[in-house]
Amino acid sequence: MRLENKVAVITGAASGFGEGIARRFAEEGARVVVADLNAKGAERVASDIGEAAIWTQTDVSLRSEFDEMVYAAKSAFGRIDIMVNNAGYTHRNGDMLNVDEETFDLITAVNMKAIYHAALAVVPIMERQGGGVILTTASTAGLRPRPGLTWYNASKGWAITATKSMAVELAPKNIRVNCLCPVAGETGMLEKFMGADTPEIREKFRASIPLGRLSTPLDIANAALWLASDEAAFITGVAIEVDGGRCI
Repeated sequence: MRLENKVAVITGAASGFGEGIARRFAEEGARVVVADLNAKGAERVASDIGEAAIWTQTDVSLRSEFDEMVYAAKSAFGRIDIMVNNAGYTHRNGDMLNVDEETFDLITAVNMKAIYHAALAVVPIMERQGGGVILTTASTAGLRPRPGLTWYNASKGWAITATKSMAVELAPKNIRVNCLCPVAGETGMLEKFMGADTPEIREKFRASIPLGRLSTPLDIANAALWLASDEAAFITGVAIEVDGGRCI
């Protein structure tokens, strides 16, 4: 029970990587807040987990909703030990000049500004408690960008740099900050990442991964579990590639 007596808030937890993280953390003893814009999905995941979970409908682009999510977490469980910034958004794979401003603004709000909101909301809580963990789902796109997802790539590069800078600044407060860099996986955004979902395009993506497959929510959840646990007590400021060798 590597997360026994820990409380974790996980955004984008109604499906995909976030759902995998919520379920895995609960298996290891954590009490979890399943936060997502998709209320039905969040309620489903929390209900499956049981008494160790609550759910909130949260738009991470808005500070007011972030504060409500944190209030719900504190009211239910009394503390916050782990903050997982997992919610993400992307534009469809294609010409960078064809991405409209509304989509660009949403990408930056969800992939970038939400990390700022999270820091303002949870760092004071963690400091009063004597420490904590902040974990962000970034992407291999932020480390080894490819054409077609330029603005998404840039947002994930920002997340990686923010992770490293936050880690240095928050280390004296005993708050560890790390991020995960998954390769494309079986999530709701996969079709947008690929541009279109066909067997040929899937095979093209798989062929670029030395271990020969896309990532799964369990792959990401297991890496998140280790980073959030005391086993990684001396690890901060890292961007771990969970990518089957894609970034080599």
